[in-house]
Amino acid sequence: MRQDLPRPEYPRPGFVRTDWLNLNGPWQFARDPGDSGLERGLVDAELPERITVPFCPESELSGIGATDFHAAVWYRRTVRVPAEWAGRRAVLHFGAVDHDATVWVNGQEVARHSGGFTSFSADLGDAVRPGEDATIVVRARDSAEGPQARGKQSDRYANYSCLYTRTTGIWQTVWMEPVADTHLGRPRITPDLAAGCFHLELPLSGSRAGHHVRARLTDAQGAVSEASVAAHLDLAPRLVLPIPPDRRRSWSPEDPHLYEIHLDVVDASGAVVDSAVCTAGLRSVTVDGKRVLLNGDPVFQRLVLDQGWYPDGLMTAPDDAALVRDIELSLAAGFNGARLHQKVFEERFLHHADRLGYLVWGEFGDWGASTGPVSTDNQRPTSGFVAQWLEAVERDYSHPSIIGWCPLNETRQRLSDRQGVLDDVTRAMFLATKAADTTRPVLDASGYAHRVPETDIYDSHCYEQNPEVFGKLMSGLAEDEPFVNPQDEAPDDTWSVPYRGQPYFCSEFGGIWWNPDEAQAAGEDREVSWGYGQRPRDEEEFHHRFAGLTGVLLGDPDMFGYCYTQLTDVFQEQNGIYRFDRSEKLDVARVRAAQVRPAAIEGDGPA
Repeated sequence: MRQDLPRPEYPRPGFVRTDWLNLNGPWQFARDPGDSGLERGLVDAELPERITVPFCPESELSGIGATDFHAAVWYRRTVRVPAEWAGRRAVLHFGAVDHDATVWVNGQEVARHSGGFTSFSADLGDAVRPGEDATIVVRARDSAEGPQARGKQSDRYANYSCLYTRTTGIWQTVWMEPVADTHLGRPRITPDLAAGCFHLELPLSGSRAGHHVRARLTDAQGAVSEASVAAHLDLAPRLVLPIPPDRRRSWSPEDPHLYEIHLDVVDASGAVVDSAVCTAGLRSVTVDGKRVLLNGDPVFQRLVLDQGWYPDGLMTAPDDAALVRDIELSLAAGFNGARLHQKVFEERFLHHADRLGYLVWGEFGDWGASTGPVSTDNQRPTSGFVAQWLEAVERDYSHPSIIGWCPLNETRQRLSDRQGVLDDVTRAMFLATKAADTTRPVLDASGYAHRVPETDIYDSHCYEQNPEVFGKLMSGLAEDEPFVNPQDEAPDDTWSVPYRGQPYFCSEFGGIWWNPDEAQAAGEDREVSWGYGQRPRDEEEFHHRFAGLTGVLLGDPDMFGYCYTQLTDVFQEQNGIYRFDRSEKLDVARVRAAQVRPAAIEGDGPA
């Protein structure tokens, strides 16, 4: 694979085939502000501009840098399907396209997809053959109106508050690979720590009598176990790969051990028609009272809010090293994981989290459903939120670094005696997640509007800056009366169903507004930067406040974790541990020292 391409690395590292073609780089491009391109014949036309994929047109790295709203944009590129793929079908993959995509190849529509955060594919077997040219045309629509999962993308022309420059169109790798008529879909790999094995579900396309699938588990010492089963009797054949006791090594932050699983589809003659290599971690997540256990032990979750934005690429990391660097920066500051906030991160981030032992909560970029001021019916997420979220869960199911799911965030809406759209969609997303994954806890909504009584996890967001006051707000958990949003904003309103004794954490706090490059005068307006509370007068005050706030939560024997806002500054939001360009602005060693002492819930911390 050419290394001079932007983002040249393999985009699906948990499920790897040998042959593939990276389609990043220069594409033809056109803006379509009236969304009239189809009527104007853009499917068959040369396009006037050039863009560098996979960077969105709003970003500097795309070569466009147009930050206004884009109702629709078009892409075009002609590529030769490798002749050596003869006998197999070409599949075209898109990591993510924001928001509604239609794809044509050689004038034939091959795919439609709704949702800006999740991957989709198109089988090109009827549109183009190996050795032939494929002219790929993509239209991306990105409406500025109506409910749509936008995450942190600004609904105004400019950035403001905690909303940032928008992303339109292609923003993750575009690539192609060949597959046989009978081939594997994405496997579901479920670790079973208690039984010492992995359970595999292997969806197949075009399975035939006489075919079988086989799997071989390996570690650094070589083969561990293998299994085989007939391929044609089930839509998704199932296998179990046992691990002998002397080869069992659980995945954890201290030892992020990964096994490899080698998969083959074998035809009746014994020929291998499809192969792939996957990675897997042997670990368990469970709930014990108010504790969340990893491999049977309480591990306090020292999480940081990670928005996943970059100055030059926006939602797209400039290179793979930037993904690794963000995890390393977090670990250096004493965090052991992150809430991947208001965005479905690309798969390579999760791959690096797997191998570095970084705990993450998988989330969805659900912001964009509010239709007006807070009321009893202002949040109106569509059924598309459920579909898009299930695509994310299915894509990321097999990553051991993901230890929980959270489909919604800060759905600010009061409870009433009527069942509204938000109630229905929240419950649908919760139940769909539980049905898709029985191995991880699910938080129905992070902060503000808990609508599902049986949610596995309960939480709140609290940006009180005074550690003493913060401690009083958080002190009711022992009596099963935790802080609940919007207790700090509208005490007479009820936004959430009652707490039922679930594991609880403060999943957003801190957000200390600190920019050493700006004057720290009290009362300075927020036109230059933005954050929570009154700014510290100096760095010493920052560290005193940070240690006080984290100390409250570390010292609570009923608190299983926290999430500090946030890892980096993002544009005008100046409350990160690091600057937006990832350079240091604080004594990171002191930030780390405030966090790494044992937490009370881990057994050795202060009561």
